[in-house]
Amino acid sequence: MDTARATRADLLDPATIAALGRIEVTARWIVDGFLSGLHRSPRKGFSVEFAEHRPYQAGDEPRHVDWKLAARADRWAVKQYEEETNLRATIVLDVSRSMAWSGAPARLTKLAYAERLAAAIALLFLRQRDAVGLVRFDDVVRSSVPPRVRTGQWVRLVAALEEPGSGRASHAADALEAAGRLIARRGMVVLISDLLMDRDDVVATVRGLRNAGHQVVVMHVLDPAELDLPHSNEALFVDPESGIEVAATVADVRAAYQATVRDALAEWRRSLTGYGASYEPVITDAPFGVPLRRAFSARQEAP
Repeated sequence: MDTARATRADLLDPATIAALGRIEVTARWIVDGFLSGLHRSPRKGFSVEFAEHRPYQAGDEPRHVDWKLAARADRWAVKQYEEETNLRATIVLDVSRSMAWSGAPARLTKLAYAERLAAAIALLFLRQRDAVGLVRFDDVVRSSVPPRVRTGQWVRLVAALEEPGSGRASHAADALEAAGRLIARRGMVVLISDLLMDRDDVVATVRGLRNAGHQVVVMHVLDPAELDLPHSNEALFVDPESGIEVAATVADVRAAYQATVRDALAEWRRSLTGYGASYEPVITDAPFGVPLRRAFSARQEAP
């Protein structure tokens, strides 16, 4: 790997990036690295809902110049409208208790990884002139920020990410429905979760979103230990959401456990992609650039 790639934040170890500072700081580092050298070509358009002004640029149509502002402030500016964004997207983030787990002290918890991933996706979309909102949920919807692209939206999103959560259960169906209601026209819903929840409820809600014309991206957050069960001694396994405890010798159950996890992931993929949703496992020791590429690819394909 060359020096430029080695110093790109989106390609570094996630825990190293998280150590740089708060969520908004690390998200900017990640997105700046990801966008380095990336060609962008957002679509243009105008509608009836005013969003904000931007400086006049050569080639802008005179009919979109705010002539009253030009006369009053001697400043040429163009009116921008919500339709000028490429799409409306809502990120749906699972903040339930199971997400606050890590299989090793040196790794980020699933929630810490997911929060930085959500912030990076939001910032990436905002820089592409996409209107982005956020829904945080555990057993209830904890935060709801409608999709916007206006000045101040990034601050609102980061503030919501820093709110408390961590209820026991995960009720994604309610959060997904709330996300769909926030999007006035066809858009994108990005679910970031460890999916320790009822599959049928999630799939039914995803089907409804797809029928409404929304693109759905599901990012399944997993700690490496959840895939491999690396420990070899006798252990007490505790479900952080239900409190159920099971004692077992890891060596005796590892093969069956790994097969069960593979089957579960395959079933999630089959169920979600069967209704046209995108499904991608996200491993918490993988650089943030890996899931970002998937999210950006999905955004490029959005209607």
